Amino acid sequence: MAEAPYPRDMAGYGRRPPFADWPGGARVAVQFVINYEEGGENNVLHGDAASEAFLSEIVGAQPWPGQRHHNMESIYEYGSRAGFWRLHRIFTERAAPVTVYAVATAMARVPDVVASWNEAGWDVATHGLKWIEYKDAPYETERAQLDEAVRIHAACAGKRPLGFYQGRASMNTLRIGMEEQGFLYLSDSYADDLPYWLEGERGPQLIVPYTLDANDMRFATPQGFNSGDQFFSYLKDSFDVLYAEGADRPKMMSVGLHCRLAGRPGRAAAVARFVDYVKAHDAAWIATRIDIARHWIRRHPPAGGYGPSHMPRALFVELYGDVYEHTPAVAEAAHRVGLGTECDRVDGLAAAMAKAAATLTTDAKLALVRAHPDLAGKFAAARRLTADSAKEQAGAGLDALTDEERARFTRLNADYVARFGFPFVIAVRGRTKSDVLAAFEARLENGREAELAEALAQIDRIAALRLKDRLG
Repeated sequence: MAEAPYPRDMAGYGRRPPFADWPGGARVAVQFVINYEEGGENNVLHGDAASEAFLSEIVGAQPWPGQRHHNMESIYEYGSRAGFWRLHRIFTERAAPVTVYAVATAMARVPDVVASWNEAGWDVATHGLKWIEYKDAPYETERAQLDEAVRIHAACAGKRPLGFYQGRASMNTLRIGMEEQGFLYLSDSYADDLPYWLEGERGPQLIVPYTLDANDMRFATPQGFNSGDQFFSYLKDSFDVLYAEGADRPKMMSVGLHCRLAGRPGRAAAVARFVDYVKAHDAAWIATRIDIARHWIRRHPPAGGYGPSHMPRALFVELYGDVYEHTPAVAEAAHRVGLGTECDRVDGLAAAMAKAAATLTTDAKLALVRAHPDLAGKFAAARRLTADSAKEQAGAGLDALTDEERARFTRLNADYVARFGFPFVIAVRGRTKSDVLAAFEARLENGREAELAEALAQIDRIAALRLKDRLG
C-alpha cells in the first residue's frame, strides 16, 4: 500500500529564498500588529462558560466556570481604556503604520477606537468573532462565526477585512479562511520569514506569517520577558540579524503587541524605543500586512502564475478590479457568475468582464463613466491619474500638449460635460492627438443615450487593452 503524502511542507524556500525586492531596496520589512481583543475575551457576560484565563498579568490564571473574574476583567478593560491609546500615540506620532488584529465583538463595543484606525489609515484584519479557543470547535461553528465576524467588522469599520488571523486557531482555520475567498492574506502561521503561497480548492492563497517570539505575549507566559529592556533587546537582536541578512536575502519581521500588555507604561517605552531604532535605518521598510501582501502578489506570483479561472475572489479583484476605472464591482460581479477556463485568455476574460459591466444598473454605469478622468484635464495636470490612465494618455501624447492644444482640450471637456453630464471617454491607445480631438468634436453631436452607450463601449475597449497588458 502506498504511503499517504505527508501533509506538511518542511522544505519551504530552502537554500534559495526569493529576493523580496521590498520598496526602496529595503533589507527588511518590519510589521507591527496591535491585537485588539478587549471586550471579546471569554466572559459569562458574552455567553461563555467561564472567565478568561489567557494573556494577562495573572500568570497561570485558571478559568472560573460560571463566574465573572473581576481582576481579569479589569486587566482587559485597561487595554481598551488606556493601553490602546498609549500605543496609538506612539505609532501615530512617529507616522509608523500598523496592522490591527481586531476581534469583531470587541470592535462593536468602542466605536471611537475603530474610528481612530480609519483616521490613521491602518490595515484592520479580522481577529475572529471572539477571542476564544477554537481547537475543539466544530467546522460549521467556526465557519459561521467567521462569517459573522466579517459582517460585524464591515459594519463597524465601513469595509470588510482583507486579512484574517484567528490566533487561538483550529486545524480548520486556514481551510475556512481560504474557502471564504474574501481575504488577500491569512496569518495563522509562524512558518517562515517571508510570505508564501498555499494552493487550495479555489486557487492560490497568500500566507503572511506572524510571530509568537517577537511578541509581548511573553510578558504573560513562563520564561518570558520581565522587563522592557529584555523586550527591546530581543526585538533589536531580531532586527539586526534580519537587517544583516537582508543585504542579499531581504526578509520580513513581525512584532506582536497587545493593548493590555505592551500598553502598560514600562513596556510601551520599549516599543517606542524600538520603533525609533527601526526608523533610524534607511534600508528598513515599516509596512502594514496588507502592504506586504500586495507587494508579494505583484512581485512573487505562485508557481505556475495566475489563472483567472482558478482564483479566489479577493485575489481576482486585487489583480483585475482596476481594469474598469475605480470600479472593482465589475470584477466582483464577473467572479460571482463564475469564470471558465476561457477566461485564462485575454479575449475570454475581457468578454466576461464586459458582460458583468453590462449588468450594472443605469446609475452604476453612469458612476463608472464618471470615474474616468477628463482627457488632458486637471487630474493629469496634478499627476493624480491612475497608473493605467497616465500611461494611456501619455501614449497618445496628451501629456505633451502645446498651450493651444491644452486650451482646446479644456474647452472641449467643458462643452462635453455640460452637454452630457459625464466626461468624454475614449480608448486612446493607438490614436494620435489629432485622432482624439476629431473624435471629441464628432461625438459632441450625439444624443445623450447614444453617447452613454458609446462611452461604455469605449470603457470595455480600454479594459480589454489593460487585460492584454496583464495576461499577455
